[in-house]
Amino acid sequence: MQPFTFQQKVFLALLGIITIAFIWILIPYGGAVFWGVVLAIIFAPVYRWLLQRTRNKPNLAALLTLLLILVMVILPLTLIAVSIVNQAAAVVEMMQSGQITVGMFFAKVMAVLPDWMINLLDRFHLTSLTNLQDKLTEGAAQVSQEVAKRAINFSLYTMDFLTSLCIAMYLLYFLLRDGDKLAKRIREAVPLSRKYKQRLFQNFTTVIRATVKGNILVAIAQGALGGLAFWYLDVSAPVLWGVLMAFLSLLPAIGAALVWAPVAIYFLATGSVWEGVGLTVYGVVVIGLVDNILRPLLVGKDTKMPDYVVLLSTVGGMALFGLNGFVIGPVVAALFIAAWDLFANASEFHQE
Repeated sequence: MQPFTFQQKVFLALLGIITIAFIWILIPYGGAVFWGVVLAIIFAPVYRWLLQRTRNKPNLAALLTLLLILVMVILPLTLIAVSIVNQAAAVVEMMQSGQITVGMFFAKVMAVLPDWMINLLDRFHLTSLTNLQDKLTEGAAQVSQEVAKRAINFSLYTMDFLTSLCIAMYLLYFLLRDGDKLAKRIREAVPLSRKYKQRLFQNFTTVIRATVKGNILVAIAQGALGGLAFWYLDVSAPVLWGVLMAFLSLLPAIGAALVWAPVAIYFLATGSVWEGVGLTVYGVVVIGLVDNILRPLLVGKDTKMPDYVVLLSTVGGMALFGLNGFVIGPVVAALFIAAWDLFANASEFHQE
């Protein structure tokens, strides 16, 4: 391999600086760009199908795909968000009117707790209602301050969200229409041999589709099943808790249980034995079965990654990148496995 000339080194340095500067410019709306790319990869087959039905009219096919995404994704999320706000407001109103009080729940739970648990709580000074209310009041004050700050900047957050949504939809339109050409140019620009590029790009798109579709389907199923159980048991705000279970189900194996398990414990602690046992069995068998069956089939099977790698990469990705991490983590893990597999089987790297 010939060494780079001085002009080539200067050009490569300039190329790196310009690339970093461009990424820096995109950082404020990186989430919008990221989800625009993700949705374009997921709905690319739909776009190609519509392209055939519209007799190869790319603008019309991209527009129809965009409208389909708005109807299937954006509109349902908006309706769910409105329902969550209404139910959260109803819960706050019940607390303010005295229908729900901390003292009532505290007294019921403390009356049925075993001695060893009461002793454990006593070490943290949580067996006294006064101490507990003081701690809750202190926490509520901090939460109220944070909510007040966000409420003051509500219009700013709303504007940022709408701007990000418009950017994502605008970018998505062009990615759908010109995505194949753009992907081809990127593959040609990457300085790797064809077999390496094909394997890595294939893993990239496969993992994104499997992760997003698999995790979202599991989240919808677990959230719907959990919300239905809460509605049947007459738990306040079932839609709110169902959405929370759906969100937490992005954490494999343990997510939804963080919501239904405390409710089941409360039922048992307050004497509602049948409700507590029923919710526990339902949560372990029905809600847990969805996670144990669907997630490996929809995520692990397509990504060809072990379940523990999917779990660790998802949790680690969300810890680093927030909600976007449930896609970024498995993608990085899949590319890591693919790259090392290529390296291990490439003869040019193991010449003696």
